[in-house]
Amino acid sequence: MTDYAEEQRNELEAIESIYEDSFTVLTEEPTSFTITVTSDVGEQGEIAEATLKFTYVEKYPDEPPLWEIFSQDNLEDVDAASLLTLLQQQAEENLGMVMIFTLVTAVQEKLNEIVDLMKNRQEEEKQRKEREAEEAEKVTFQGTVVNIENFLLWKAGFELEVAEMRHKKQQKEEEQALKTKLTGKQLFETDHNLDTSDIQFLEEAGNSVEVDESLFQDIEDLDLDEDDPDFDPLGMGSDED
Repeated sequence: MTDYAEEQRNELEAIESIYEDSFTVLTEEPTSFTITVTSDVGEQGEIAEATLKFTYVEKYPDEPPLWEIFSQDNLEDVDAASLLTLLQQQAEENLGMVMIFTLVTAVQEKLNEIVDLMKNRQEEEKQRKEREAEEAEKVTFQGTVVNIENFLLWKAGFELEVAEMRHKKQQKEEEQALKTKLTGKQLFETDHNLDTSDIQFLEEAGNSVEVDESLFQDIEDLDLDEDDPDFDPLGMGSDED
């Protein structure tokens, strides 16, 4: 009869000695632990890393352990999915034997492949952006392709703009025409600034203007008889005395 507990203890001691710097026990019952797996450094200094969590089941190694990606660094979702698929395949192939070392080794090899692919991915991303920039530049130079829908939309907007311009021009012409038809009296009535424009002009020229109201009388108080032969409003008649 297989002593599963003994096999698990022995493997755990071996794993701890192999991965001393990246091995951490999380729980003892059931036994669970993590191992951090890091790829080799790529050409441009790239690395990929995954921390795997394993949990022994009661009949391990006749049954596969539980596993999950506890944390990851510089991995895309598709990379993480490929690691989980790889673990499943390796576990099925190694049933009946302790397999943690085998699983971790397979993951590290896969991480190395992912790092090698990073350069290709970066180049593909660069080329994709260049193609998008070229397409955008072509659209800028070519402009919008004219079809019946966007032409009718442009035509409606253009006609509306022309109509507004004509309306404004007509309003301006009508206002100008109205101003030219106003009499002097209407100009004074509409623009009260004309009442004092002459006085202001003289004052701005430095001439002080003062009006002596005592020199004027009410026109109705004057006794003027234009039919009188001696009527001389300017006082220019001869003095017979």
